[in-house]
Amino acid sequence: PWHSRNRNYKAEFASCRLEAVPLEFGDYHPLKPITVTESKTKKVTRKGSTSSTSSSSSSSMVDPLSSVLDGTDPLSMFAATADPAALTAAADSSRKKRDRDDNSVVGSDFEPWANKRGEILARYTTTEKLSINLFMGSEKGRAGTAAFAMSEKVRTRLEELDDFEEGSQKELLNLTQQDYVNRIEELNQSLKDAWASDQKVKALKIVIQCSKLLSDTSVIQFYPSKFVLITDILDTFGKLVYERIFSMCVDNRSVLPDHFSPENANDTAKETCLNWFFKIASIRELIPRFYVEASILKCNKFLSKTGISECLPRLTCMIRGIGDPLVSVYARAYLCRVGMEVAPHLKESLNKNFFDFLLTFKQIHGDTVQNQLVVQGVDLPSYLPLYPPAMDWIFQCISYHAPEVTARCSYTLCPLIVSNVSTNQPL
Repeated sequence: PWHSRNRNYKAEFASCRLEAVPLEFGDYHPLKPITVTESKTKKVTRKGSTSSTSSSSSSSMVDPLSSVLDGTDPLSMFAATADPAALTAAADSSRKKRDRDDNSVVGSDFEPWANKRGEILARYTTTEKLSINLFMGSEKGRAGTAAFAMSEKVRTRLEELDDFEEGSQKELLNLTQQDYVNRIEELNQSLKDAWASDQKVKALKIVIQCSKLLSDTSVIQFYPSKFVLITDILDTFGKLVYERIFSMCVDNRSVLPDHFSPENANDTAKETCLNWFFKIASIRELIPRFYVEASILKCNKFLSKTGISECLPRLTCMIRGIGDPLVSVYARAYLCRVGMEVAPHLKESLNKNFFDFLLTFKQIHGDTVQNQLVVQGVDLPSYLPLYPPAMDWIFQCISYHAPEVTARCSYTLCPLIVSNVSTNQPL
């Protein structure tokens, strides 16, 4: 019958143990605490080691981590030999090359927005007095200790944005067109100054404040020029945010490739990018939330490969909440513009903007628009020419590298729609 074998576990354990080697006092052991001392020759030895402790001895043991004290570690030597001016020039060259690549996404056969900007400003002028509503945030709750918890920091940032939206209102009245342009340029410069002084929340407030001006059609004949001026500020903000996040992915040893993927972006850059989108999502009003998010659409490249393709349809649907047909068509033009800069191949959102425009254009015969025109003393033939700059840009985006039939239809539809509406005929 089977029976268990008798075993001597103590003897087996003793036979399996490693041989213990006694150490005398002063012998070196890898687990022994190390005391680092610096000699006159900038060499560091280990006390209690079997090697000589004399700094002049060739057998002295040097701690590799202590070489940072004398600058002989590889990274310090690399940084010392690198020319700061050369590094700056390399970074500038990389940024310029990236800008050229971004501009060449749609090709040279696509007329850029910059060519249309001057024409719009020269054509759509006014002699009426203009006004600017400035919502100046209060300063309450700004002071505090430096040791904030992360949740308290987020709460403070959101409260600052709420203070801005609910703060005291200052209205600049009776501005001439030149005064209005000067004031917008001052806001653009204030945005750059706030960004340079690391006041990111203030910069965001300025952009929100300017975006709100695009909902004002009190001087309707000046609206196309106002759109050009405000979108210049949005473009500046979008570029600053993108360059800020891009710089977090670049150091002295590596540069992001021209066509990088989200995997090339580090966690810090992704977290900062998400933080910007979360801040923008907290904006309460539709128009500024749409324009500010659209201005940083390119930043989706740091988060996901499908981020832009998912964001464009959502922004297109957001425009449907804008009731004024003139305001909505210029919002669609801006979305098409930023969409063509980052993803010209995504034609579906362009087509959706066009068909949404067709559905809403008939609103110009509604009571809201007609009452507004009566109040401002503008007749329909003077009102309709405000649409072509936005419509022409949308049609140009749709027809770019499209089949010939689509391109021909796009450029013939614009005058046809305007003529039919002006004669009160169905589309």
